[in-house]
Amino acid sequence: MHLSSSAATPGATPTTTPTSTLQSTPTAPPSSQPVAQARQVATPSASAAPAAGQPAWRWPVDGQIIRRFSAIEGGSKGIDIAGKSGDPVVAAADGRVVYAGSGLLGYGNLVIINHNRQFLSAYAHNSRILVSENDMVKSGTKIAEMGQTGTDRVQLHFEIRRDGKPVDPLTYLPKP
Repeated sequence: MHLSSSAATPGATPTTTPTSTLQSTPTAPPSSQPVAQARQVATPSASAAPAAGQPAWRWPVDGQIIRRFSAIEGGSKGIDIAGKSGDPVVAAADGRVVYAGSGLLGYGNLVIINHNRQFLSAYAHNSRILVSENDMVKSGTKIAEMGQTGTDRVQLHFEIRRDGKPVDPLTYLPKP
């Protein structure tokens, strides 16, 4: 699925188109990508001061980061955060829900939010989705409940896309 944050016409609703841009994320970290040694905990109450044109990002869940972003081919296109089934998943920034469903193999129940012409965020493996496509959400709004759909453990796989390309969420989220 190609995540497009720009619309062809000003004011037009961004769309998602099936392509091979988003691929199934393996659940075991590759040997060249070690899991963090120090315990890093996500805290959704904190939000980062946004740079010009950027959303004010916040952590989507509380929990330990169990897998980091990797720019290498086949690496993780986001971060995985451990939690308990049913834990709240919140919008990481204001935006419009452009996808809410389970049609993308390897992501389970997935929510994608368009924040502006540059940024999208994706929230995967939810047990339950609480929003619908075209819903407007505010930062901190509960959009789903954590689960393990499409994976072997309870976790949130969280991605940020800038101009359709995956970027490391840890460079945008506030420091825990």
